[in-house]
This record gives sequence, C-alpha cells and structure tokens, in this order.
Amino acid sequence: MEGFGWYTYEISKRLVENHPEHQFFFFFDRPCDPRYVFAKNVTPVVLRPPARHPILFYIWFEWAVKKALKKYKIDLFFSPDGYLSLSSNVPQIGVIHDLNFEHNPQDLPKSALVYLKHFFPKFAQKATQIITVSEYSKNDIVQLYGIEPQKIHAIWNGASEKYHPLTTEQQQAVRLKYTQGAHYFLYVGSIHPRKNLKRLVEAFVRFKKQTQSPTKLVIVGAALWSNESFSSLIPTELQQEIVFTGHLALEELTQIVGAAKLLTYIPYFEGFGIPLVEAMKCGVPLLSGNLTSLPEVAGNAAEYCNPFDVDEITQKLVDLDQNTHRLTELSQLSLERASQFSWDKAAVEVARVLGL
Repeated sequence: MEGFGWYTYEISKRLVENHPEHQFFFFFDRPCDPRYVFAKNVTPVVLRPPARHPILFYIWFEWAVKKALKKYKIDLFFSPDGYLSLSSNVPQIGVIHDLNFEHNPQDLPKSALVYLKHFFPKFAQKATQIITVSEYSKNDIVQLYGIEPQKIHAIWNGASEKYHPLTTEQQQAVRLKYTQGAHYFLYVGSIHPRKNLKRLVEAFVRFKKQTQSPTKLVIVGAALWSNESFSSLIPTELQQEIVFTGHLALEELTQIVGAAKLLTYIPYFEGFGIPLVEAMKCGVPLLSGNLTSLPEVAGNAAEYCNPFDVDEITQKLVDLDQNTHRLTELSQLSLERASQFSWDKAAVEVARVLGL
C-alpha cells in the first residue's frame, strides 16, 4: 500500500478498536480480505460495480454508496480518500490529502484529471467537515476551493511502529541482500511523476561520475498510472548501481529503510510524505525536497534541496555521502522528531472530528 492505503488501514483499524460501542460498515468494491474486518463491530459490505475508472467512481458513489447509506441507516459517512456521495443527505466527512492535480495536471491521465478537477471542489463543499494531513494542505484547500478554515482539520499522519533502528549487524545483512554489501541512498514511494524520480536518478548518475563512492541507489515502489522508463538516464556502466526492488511487503520495507545511509525524498509536491516519518523512526538521515508540506514534516531532521535543481540535488548527495558527522547528527534529529508522529494520536484526533 502507498500513502492513502496506509492511512485508510491505520486509521480505520484504530477507530474500530477504540470504539466498540459503535457499529461500522466498511464499503468495498470487490470481495474483501478478512484481514480488513478488524473486529466484531465491523460489517463488510461489497458494493458493485468495481470502481476502478472515473465513470465507475461516479456510479459507485452516486448510486451504490447512496443506496447502501440508506439501506444500513448510516449516521455518518467517513471517506478516507475524500470521495463523497453528492446526492446523499447523510452527513459526510472526507479526508482530502492534497490537491496535486490542481497544481500539476500534467501528472495524471486525462480521464482521472477531468474527474478530480470537476468533483473535488464539490466534495469539499458537500463535506460536513474536512480532514487533511498537513497545515500546507489545509491552506491549499482554503485558497483553491474557498472553504472556511474552521471546517478543515489538519491532522498529521503517523508511520507503522514496525519501523525502528537496526543494529549494525542487521544493517549489514540487509545491504548484503540488496546491494552486495554496499551502502545506499534510498527512495520509497510510488513511481509517479510528482515524486521526481527522474531528477533523483539524473542527480545520482552525476554523483557517481563526480566521485569514486561505492554508494548505490535503491528505489522501492510500484508504478502508479503508467510505467516510467529510466533506462535512458542510466549509462550502461552504472546500471548495476541503481536497484529497483518493486513493491515490498512491510516486513522487508522496514528492513531496507532501516539500513539506508540516507533517505532521498524529493517530490515537487506532497500533501504529507509518510516515507519521511518511516525513515525518522529508524533514525535514518533525510535529504528532502524543500517545497509544499515536506519542511513541515521533516523540520530540522533533514537537509533540503530544490527538487527542480539537479545540480543542487547532486551536490547534496556528494556532500552528505562523505560527511559522517552530519549524517550522525541528522540520524539523532530524525529519532527525536519521529516522536511527534503517531497513528494512535492521529486516530484519536480523527475520532474527535467524527464525534465518536
């Protein structure tokens, strides 16, 4: 799962477990995995059709969801990714994580873009309350959609408690598994244009050409929307220096994050940036983009760069790779800042907004 998926999982699980006095109906668009029916106070409901296209989104929310809200006498509809049923009179609270599609329309397929730009302003107006994941996103929603600030609640995300610092021996074992023992910079997230991976790869190639460093680059994530090819950016002699793992299960992901020399996370747009918190919980130093919500999340626990400036990104990689003192300092700052982020805390705040 990526950010939205983890948010839905972590928050929903805690709402259910923390509030056994309430009955929850989970709406799925296909047969669900029993792991997502968290407790006896959850009733799973499969609604048709499977909603994996903008036209089907509309049918699902305006017909299937509306009908189910009435059938099950739902008091409040909570949407953890912001999609609402405009034709239902049931009170609704949506989570709008970010408005990247408004700022960077070129990053999305046309069909998805048309849907999002048409409906999300309507969802924002329809919602009884809106939850978002950073003060940056709150201000963005206020400015772009004209929503009154008191209607929007900025609640920071958390990260799994399975992320924690690794011992030196554990780190060595992970490096042997993925990079033949070499230290590595790490990217974690979807392979999506706004994540700015092409510039990161270009900067890493320049870094390798400028230095004799054995440090590699590991990229963890699945393609979103469409596959991006990086082959043209990577010279033949450096193709073994960049490792693409694809999607990893949580147990593997915590290990590969915990053994990283540096998390290189430089999106040009982000509503929050959960990988920053995951790395902080492991005490991993951060190189972060300096735009949108990222400085709000990383605080003093990161070195920052302009995500559009490949020369600056390259220089940061060169400087940090050999600066053991700064990496140690950033590692300690990461651990200290990590304490400010918790799914438990976020779930309590979400429950307060929901009136539970």
